Amino acid sequence: MNIYVGNLSYRMTEEDLRAAFEQFGEVTSAKIISDRESGRSKGFGFVEMSSDEDAESAIRDLDGSDVMGRTLKVNQARPRPDRPPGGGARY
Repeated sequence: MNIYVGNLSYRMTEEDLRAAFEQFGEVTSAKIISDRESGRSKGFGFVEMSSDEDAESAIRDLDGSDVMGRTLKVNQARPRPDRPPGGGARY
């Protein structure tokens, strides 16, 4: 199951994110989304867990918890809506 994790501390690393979820089961990937230009964390990321049951347990226990001074928002990731091509400035 793919899990959305929001309101991350800007100091959090992908290793920290993985460690927070590994206490619930096997983490197959942990990714923090960064700004393309600055490389700075955007404050959210995604964790993929091999077991849906473990993922649901992690969501239940970590949503609203304090990690590195921030209250996490954790839920099942939803597919990204289709966006129009181009994505540039609107005139």
